Amino acid sequence: MTVRVLTGVTPSGTLHLGNYVGAIRPAIQKSRAEGTESFYFLSDYHALIKTSDPDRVEKSRIQIAATWLACGLDPKRVHFYRQSDLPETLELNWILNCVTSKGLMNRAHAYKAKVEANEAAGEDPDNNVTMGLFCYPILMAADILIFKANFIPVGRDQIQHIEMCRDIATRFNQMYGNGEEIFPLPEALIDEDTAILPGLDGRKMSKSYDNVIPLFEGGEKALREAIMKIVTDSKLPGEPKDPESTSLTAIYDAFATHEERNEFRKKLQEGLGWGVFEKINSEIGPMRERYEAYMKEPEKVEAILREGVERIRPMARALVDQCRNAVGLRTFKPLQAKKAAVKAKKSKASLKQYREKDGLFYFKLVNGQGKTLLTAGGLPSGKEVGAHLQSFKASGLGALKDIFCQLDAEATEAEVQSALDELTQE
Repeated sequence: MTVRVLTGVTPSGTLHLGNYVGAIRPAIQKSRAEGTESFYFLSDYHALIKTSDPDRVEKSRIQIAATWLACGLDPKRVHFYRQSDLPETLELNWILNCVTSKGLMNRAHAYKAKVEANEAAGEDPDNNVTMGLFCYPILMAADILIFKANFIPVGRDQIQHIEMCRDIATRFNQMYGNGEEIFPLPEALIDEDTAILPGLDGRKMSKSYDNVIPLFEGGEKALREAIMKIVTDSKLPGEPKDPESTSLTAIYDAFATHEERNEFRKKLQEGLGWGVFEKINSEIGPMRERYEAYMKEPEKVEAILREGVERIRPMARALVDQCRNAVGLRTFKPLQAKKAAVKAKKSKASLKQYREKDGLFYFKLVNGQGKTLLTAGGLPSGKEVGAHLQSFKASGLGALKDIFCQLDAEATEAEVQSALDELTQE
């Protein structure tokens, strides 16, 4: 059985060594697994929530796309595309907006954090809260559900968004599924072994801490200079060094085998220089060359992304069409068929109660072709006629022996019974 795994990357800045070790490298390795259909996309609509600088968005999109390709993502094996090239996502996003409660969005961590920060600053709770920020989880749900993805690799801080996606999918299925599961419920895929690389100051490598080691930007020189900034025990070459005295060891470990790690520690204790740059650059260097080639010819990256989205658009279109049909945004053909069915239903036999000019109440039995088969009644109240109607439906002509009852000149008792049978089968 093939499972679908979907990963989005928001282009709001350049990638660093921590991104490569913690996300890019393991994701590319998993994309090669048998029985897995992988979707990787640039979530550039999400980037508009994080930055209002169009030049930054434009630059980041090409940088991140080129980075994934340079690191070994195979666009022929996986689906690699830009979110903004798939208009069906926004169509599904609106449909999902219409079934998602505001209360659910009120509980989103990012929105709550913004409100709390505003209140702490004595400002209006919704100051600078855009609808993009507020509805971010719904667009993320559309990204996931449009391809009926099974697993979403995320960090623990993103688990809530997957739970919200499941809530939205469940509500849609209940409202419009008619017993069918239109959306399978996705699951968060948490990799407990994901490496967290220390930055220049020993804390987690993060742009928010301004402690990152660039992956490709600035070339070999920038990589070397960043590594040289990491604090060590300042022992000279030839002097024994403590492998655990610096974050350099953890960074080296992220690029070494188990045997290489043991050998590295042994040589440090024997006085060897650190040599971390050489180890990292031996892996990163060839990728950097490919990255720089892509950056010089962005039209190649453009062509790859365009081909990727055209390959999957039929899948997205089929899903959106299924949702449109479910919510009633159908073509007129089904609507006409429904009217025809109603008309056919009205052409069945019927009993009609009425009052004549003499002030008495009667009823008549009419077949599906509109022919009157029988007239009966002549009673002073509609209630009495109703009681005889029920007896007639249950027992046939014998129930009318005590009141006025007359068959049409061309009707037969067999036709009357057939019409009654048709009524009792409704």
